[in-house]
Amino acid sequence: MHARFAPVRDCFHDLFGAGRETGAALSIWYDGAPAVDLLGGTRAVVAPGVPVPVTGAADPWRPDTLVDVYSVGKPVAALCLLMLVDRGRVDLDAPVSAYWPEFRSPATLRQVLDHTAGLPAFPVPRPADAVADWGLLCADLAAAEPEWTPGTVAGEHAWTYGHLVGEVVRRVDGRPLGRFLAEEIAGPWRLDLAFGLDAAAQARCADLSYADPDWPVRSLGEPGSLRARAMGNPAGGLDLAVLNSPLWRGAEMPAVNLHATPAALARLYAGLAAGGTLDGVRLFSPDLVGEATRVQYDGPDLVLDREVCWTLGMQREPDGSWGMAGLGGSSAWADPDRGYVFAYATARLASHDRVDDLVDVLHSCL
Repeated sequence: MHARFAPVRDCFHDLFGAGRETGAALSIWYDGAPAVDLLGGTRAVVAPGVPVPVTGAADPWRPDTLVDVYSVGKPVAALCLLMLVDRGRVDLDAPVSAYWPEFRSPATLRQVLDHTAGLPAFPVPRPADAVADWGLLCADLAAAEPEWTPGTVAGEHAWTYGHLVGEVVRRVDGRPLGRFLAEEIAGPWRLDLAFGLDAAAQARCADLSYADPDWPVRSLGEPGSLRARAMGNPAGGLDLAVLNSPLWRGAEMPAVNLHATPAALARLYAGLAAGGTLDGVRLFSPDLVGEATRVQYDGPDLVLDREVCWTLGMQREPDGSWGMAGLGGSSAWADPDRGYVFAYATARLASHDRVDDLVDVLHSCL
């Protein structure tokens, strides 16, 4: 680790000492090169209030430990579709129905990617085992009426985003999103991340746990609200028994179940920050990266209930950084102006205060 970032290491260790973290890893690139790689704690489920040491824990976190990073996976799914845009195989401003004929909504691919398509929730209540039925959930979306006129307002497509994006990829390319990601992006850039894990990868996963048993209820918001409908269907997306199961880990729910190491996420964003090239391998054109990270929508988000600047799959902050935070604390983004890439993955689902503290310390080191 670069000596200038020693305060970041100390802050990371303090999270465990204060009982705020139980298992996590952090990767930072600076000036185009890896600068920080930290890990600590355990991969096992930890009950609320039980402290875990940064080193010496049972079933320790390892460099190849995978964890569900929730919405951090949305930009990864978007990049699969954007690769087809870059290759001229799809048009951003064409209607989704041009590639998916059963799709009834007039929404365009751009509106899907920037969360303005008006389909933030699966329209038919489904049980937890529906996460493994790609065709069923896509058929539900194809028949759905938008909640608003596409393009007029945004609402994070919390659970639906990956199916909307992924089904277009499948219709155009023929491969499911998980295979497309593995063969076209993860493989060439050597990224340890995936949608739909095989048994060997599942054996490397960290089990998610809650810092507060009431946190998932608060996260859903008011029963019946758009937020609750967007995040609560299919059932089980906040149930640890589902999230830590082979069903969830083996399914493709690309909006919310990317399993990754932070080292892989940092490499991904380093390649994007460099204009689409990593280790001499170009996957995206600089123009495509520029369009993907440009603000497409700036205004209220009806699901998040706050102002948001959406790009094509990411959020852009006032300081010029772009990336995505996941429910529960995992995050990944690039800050081109300050010259760094940041990726944090955690198994303890709680607020983002931990990341905020790490970033404050990081900025003090630059």
